[in-house]
Amino acid sequence: MIRSMLAVMIALLISSPAAAAEDNTTQFPAPQTESGRLTIYSTTDLAAMKPLIEDFQKSSPDVAIDYIEYLTNELNALAAEACRKEEPLGDLLLSSSVDQLLKLANDGCAEAHTSPETARVAEWANWRDEVFGFTYEPAVFVYNTRLVPPAEVPRTHVELADLLRERLDYYRGRVGTYDIRLSGIGYLLAFNDARQTTTVFGRLLESMARASAVARCCTGEILEEVAKGNLYIGYNMLGSYAYQAALRHPELRVVVPRDYTLVLSRGALIPKGAARADLGARFLDYLLSERGQSIARTNAFYFSETGSLPPDVDGPQNLKESGIAQPIRIGPALLAVQDRAQRQRFIEDWAQSLIELNSPAWTRE
Repeated sequence: MIRSMLAVMIALLISSPAAAAEDNTTQFPAPQTESGRLTIYSTTDLAAMKPLIEDFQKSSPDVAIDYIEYLTNELNALAAEACRKEEPLGDLLLSSSVDQLLKLANDGCAEAHTSPETARVAEWANWRDEVFGFTYEPAVFVYNTRLVPPAEVPRTHVELADLLRERLDYYRGRVGTYDIRLSGIGYLLAFNDARQTTTVFGRLLESMARASAVARCCTGEILEEVAKGNLYIGYNMLGSYAYQAALRHPELRVVVPRDYTLVLSRGALIPKGAARADLGARFLDYLLSERGQSIARTNAFYFSETGSLPPDVDGPQNLKESGIAQPIRIGPALLAVQDRAQRQRFIEDWAQSLIELNSPAWTRE
């Protein structure tokens, strides 16, 4: 049922992307006389990108920007269809599902771009000068300090699995994670979790199923539910969103898992044939520049490739130096993540384990 509803929704979006984008578009007028308009399609919340857009316009005051938000799977479907029709979707695509961007690039849907700024990008965050990572974000746990006692705070994946087994009644229906059938980033993180160690992943998935974990489409939805106390723990949350939520809600705390920490870099891609590829490239260079990275660290994404953690994050002194950081490399291995048969099989196994085995008596609205 969920699959059929999602298919209908995406079909409607593809049939009329302009109409679908109307409610998702935020316009940033040029501070001075407009000489060009940059159109960005993105899966990143406006709150995170707004400081970067406004700072970019200080150095490019003649550029107006249309910022259009979608969920990861929706944006990917729109971009793939636009590429097939040779009708580029905007001038720049930003997505946390870098595996989807990589497949788009591999299918010939991206423009290559090189500059002094792209040369600064780490090797693991650059695919053929077509897909670039511009953030450094760990996948974290988040919990409500009013509802999770200090002695029960999980700091590894195994500790989380054990906690749910030992305190099943207390945490039943109170742990949230992505619904990987709906969330591209959720699927990417779950797939890479399984690659780290199938034993731990299987054990955690089983524990979450027993505890009737709540599956949701989006990071923000889960974080709000944890802040309200409807959920006690959020699993595999993007670090930037989790930390931003903790700044707004003092009862939230962010934990960087100590056994291993997946690190994601949001990706950027200039669509092939983009009308204003020059403006897309200019904004991309800004994102990769020292100035853009500084604004990102302080006002938008908070985590840095240096490995330093923001204040009050429960984790090692330095994520990179600790040896637990496992960056999701933007490279050929991500094509396997998007292999249709493998993707379908993984999602079906996940759904059977986490969703279908839940007792109806345990299900919460």
